[in-house]
Amino acid sequence: MSTRNLLVELFVEELPPKALKKLGESFSSVLAESLKAAELVADGSVVTSFASPRRLAAHLTQVLEKAADKQVAQKLMPASVGLDANGHATPALVKKLQALGENETAVGKLRKEHDGKADILFLDASQAGATLQEGLQKALDETLAKLPIPKVMTYQINDGWESVNFVRPAHGLVALHGSEIVPVSTLGLTAGNTTQGHRFEAKHPVVTIISADTYAQQLADEGAVIASFDARRQEIVKQLQAAAAQQGLTPIEDEALLDEVTALVERPNVLLGQFEEAFLAVPQECLILTMKANQKYFPLLDASGKLTNKFLIVSNINPADPSKVIGGNERVVRPRLADAKFFFDQDRKKTLESRLAGLDKVVYHNKLGSQAARNARVVAIATSIAQHLGSEGFVGKVALAARLSKADLITDMVGEFPELQGIMGRYYAQHEGLPEDVAYAIEDHYRPRFAGDALPRSQVGVVVALADKLETLVGLFSIGEKPTGDKDPFALRRQALGILRMLMETELPLAFDALIRQALAVFEAAPEVAEAIQAFCFDRLAVNLRDQGASAQEVDAVLSLAPAQLSEVPRRLSAVQVFASLPEAPALAAANKRVSNLLKKVEGTLHTQLNTALLQEPAEQALHQALTETTPKANQLFDAGDYTASLQALAVLKAPVDQFFESVMVNAEDPALKANRLGLLANLHQAMNRVADLSKLAS
Repeated sequence: MSTRNLLVELFVEELPPKALKKLGESFSSVLAESLKAAELVADGSVVTSFASPRRLAAHLTQVLEKAADKQVAQKLMPASVGLDANGHATPALVKKLQALGENETAVGKLRKEHDGKADILFLDASQAGATLQEGLQKALDETLAKLPIPKVMTYQINDGWESVNFVRPAHGLVALHGSEIVPVSTLGLTAGNTTQGHRFEAKHPVVTIISADTYAQQLADEGAVIASFDARRQEIVKQLQAAAAQQGLTPIEDEALLDEVTALVERPNVLLGQFEEAFLAVPQECLILTMKANQKYFPLLDASGKLTNKFLIVSNINPADPSKVIGGNERVVRPRLADAKFFFDQDRKKTLESRLAGLDKVVYHNKLGSQAARNARVVAIATSIAQHLGSEGFVGKVALAARLSKADLITDMVGEFPELQGIMGRYYAQHEGLPEDVAYAIEDHYRPRFAGDALPRSQVGVVVALADKLETLVGLFSIGEKPTGDKDPFALRRQALGILRMLMETELPLAFDALIRQALAVFEAAPEVAEAIQAFCFDRLAVNLRDQGASAQEVDAVLSLAPAQLSEVPRRLSAVQVFASLPEAPALAAANKRVSNLLKKVEGTLHTQLNTALLQEPAEQALHQALTETTPKANQLFDAGDYTASLQALAVLKAPVDQFFESVMVNAEDPALKANRLGLLANLHQAMNRVADLSKLAS
């Protein structure tokens, strides 16, 4: 069958910019999947998505006018139910055939097929393929139903009576198969071949689309619209870089802002604006945030990454004289920057210490008290951790940073821009002349805020960050606020990963379980809370390690020993991965699993002190000799932290272990002999499982 390309466009009022990218991707992908399911799309078809502020569209190549007919086997009923003793159709079969558009003459076309229990009647029939109109109508309905709409609007369609629900009021529908209109409808609209271009710059207010393949070019030429989201984004990046290069500067990188601006314009035009240099006395994070969040501008940075007084505007119009557009944007941004300067100046009139009393009025959680109560717990946990790590001076810095860590929550600047919490605390601490590591700890105690984020810059910051995250975990677990399924309103998974990363990457001599107990003591929570938190954290760690490429068995082998020092986990895991690649590994892992199972069944005390006189069999003598020679070397390497070499040293045990299980009866009738052999296996188990539980590697 011949194919033509298909174009479907839904023309709407301005779509929510933060949702446009996902809306466009969903519109094209679901439409294509539905048409493929209806077998209306040939193999090798290519889907192109279009999404602009006022349209969602999709272009598909190689679309059929009608799907091919196909043979289907219709299962009817057991033969004993459908046919009488003479082989004639029963009333039940006749009724079933009539429902399928057949009559009694179809009985001769039926076939029997045994399903293992009884003979079943089947009717082989030809099923007509769907027409494009039928398939596209179904696909369009399904596509709109599945759109990831953040908030639905209800509005009346043109008849003035019926109401429909959609993300924004829709005003036009285009459906072209080649150059022919496909008569489908949705949201009170019937498909045609006309759409609208740019509100102000289109050559013609209405653009008549000649064919599916001319859509994008016609919109660009006649409608002044770059319909493709990706193409429009690339054009913005190109213009931003060119405009910045002319000034010898660099535009700030922000993928989310770039997506949002792409969703706000139909044909971008980048312009250069500037503000008074006096505003640069305000911390650049404040100025950058207000320009990005409120105005959607791209601030420009110099070669050292310092903010300049210039910024880039992505305009949706391209006037011959852009001065009025630039001037208007400069006038709009000035009050925003003035507000930021006012907040900064006012905030510095009070010390952070003087603000602490105000934390009593800020609710943290109705079951956990105010931010002041929470802050006191963070100080207690941080001080306890610091006492294990450093001198009195270090403890004092940690306690000061922890005490002031939340003070900026009640500043004017953070009240206006919550994203600046911590950052403003650092600036105000520096203004007061506090030690730099204390100031940076106030900012860094929120780190790491997300996957891949930097860790705190100093040990003071690490300790306060650990205390803050431990307080959150223990506090919320103690009142039953645990993550369930995909719901994690307090971001506890992120908090857990932050703790794990700091302990692993900074290699602080802090035992994980001891840290949890320290935090637990502050809350006076039940011991089972500690167990739940440890299990939760190790589960997150396991997921994270598997995501980095380790196998489930390798991760389980390491974490099942619950290493006290989490900084050892990466080295232990690397050692296990090297060991697992050795030819001896499968046999040793299997033997280890067998030994573990035997030792679990032992009742009473297991003695590892062997009586060499009871080593009667040559195989048990050989295993004892191998352990005597190998264990000291493996232990020495383990104690030196060379876990890889320690495990490799144990590979020589494969032959004596194999021979032992082939030749020696462990559960001997003589109790003394049995106990001695179990002791030998206990020594083997102890020697092999210091780095990881190797039995977990057994398949």
